[in-house]
Amino acid sequence: VQLQASGGGLVQAGGSLRLSCAASGRTFSSCAMGWFRQAPGKEREFVSAINWSGGITYHADFVKGRFTISRDNAKNTVYLEMNSLKPEDTAVYYCAASYTRSSVRPDRYDYWGQGTHVTVSS
Repeated sequence: VQLQASGGGLVQAGGSLRLSCAASGRTFSSCAMGWFRQAPGKEREFVSAINWSGGITYHADFVKGRFTISRDNAKNTVYLEMNSLKPEDTAVYYCAASYTRSSVRPDRYDYWGQGTHVTVSS
């Protein structure tokens, strides 16, 4: 599976962005997907995850109520809708695919996209 993340950019605090992660390969629909982020000088952290069917989602506490993960298996794409953005959301956002199950642990994912930059100005 190859992953291509897009949709990042510069937005003011309180604004919204929608990240997309397009996957190649016919096995996408069987993969759990996750979004992680890494701010400068910090470790990569879990943001959101979704199971293969889209029926089960998880969100880190700091994004609950603001971010929503979803997927369209017909389009081989997973999305991260981000609302009410804060300056502390500034980071490189990565999508990842797991052949086992969705997890908050980055080492449980088998494939990673290249990342897309999100900058939130105050």
